[in-house]
Amino acid sequence: MNTVALLFGAGLLAGAMNAVAGGGSFVSFPALVFSGLPPVAANASSTVALFPGALTSIWAFRRDLVRIGEVHLGAMLAVSVAGGLTGAVLLLVTSDAVFRVVVPWLLLLASLAFAFGRPVGAALRRRVRIGPALVLSVQFLLAIYGGYFGGAVGIMMMAVWGLLSNAEIKAMNPAKVLLVGAMNAVAVISFVVAGVVWWPETLVMLVAAALGGYAGAVLGRRLPSPVVRWGITGFSFAMTLVFFRRAGWL
Repeated sequence: MNTVALLFGAGLLAGAMNAVAGGGSFVSFPALVFSGLPPVAANASSTVALFPGALTSIWAFRRDLVRIGEVHLGAMLAVSVAGGLTGAVLLLVTSDAVFRVVVPWLLLLASLAFAFGRPVGAALRRRVRIGPALVLSVQFLLAIYGGYFGGAVGIMMMAVWGLLSNAEIKAMNPAKVLLVGAMNAVAVISFVVAGVVWWPETLVMLVAAALGGYAGAVLGRRLPSPVVRWGITGFSFAMTLVFFRRAGWL
């Protein structure tokens, strides 16, 4: 019962975080690991548990999709699916021992991207412009990361897109939701087919995340955005420190 309570509470919080600002995997993945799942299975199960929330977001944004600068959205979708599949396959062939060593560094990368991705992207945007071919190449690499681990991948994507276009960041958000959902969809299918999802734990978290997503959408209108973002940032760095200690790096 303690495990069920942990997973349900983590799912509620992760769903709410994703609805407000993102970063739900900073909660869902550690909770599954602390519940006794092997690291690779925990990462796969976390992706599956949080996926329904992405579907509802895609549906909500379906009329607001626009191309990214000069890059057609269909091309971005194709490379995102290909990269997501590549990342998922890489995860499936990674041993738990190797992933346990790698995951603190992935969490650190995701935490830094969540904390500083937007300001860094804005600073680069004032100095750098890149072409569509390079954007597609970087999108493929980010999609591999998204299928493999995925923490803060949406923020990384929008930082890169900002170097291509002067479009308002808010206008790019629907495309971000679609493309992150696409790379997660192919990863979810891969994990389910491979049989690495621990369903009892995943289903508890999935239901809770759906409820948390609705609550987060309501609560997000009332909370100041900086408070939410820095709260998530602080939590993500705390989880990163925990996993560095568990892996023996500290």
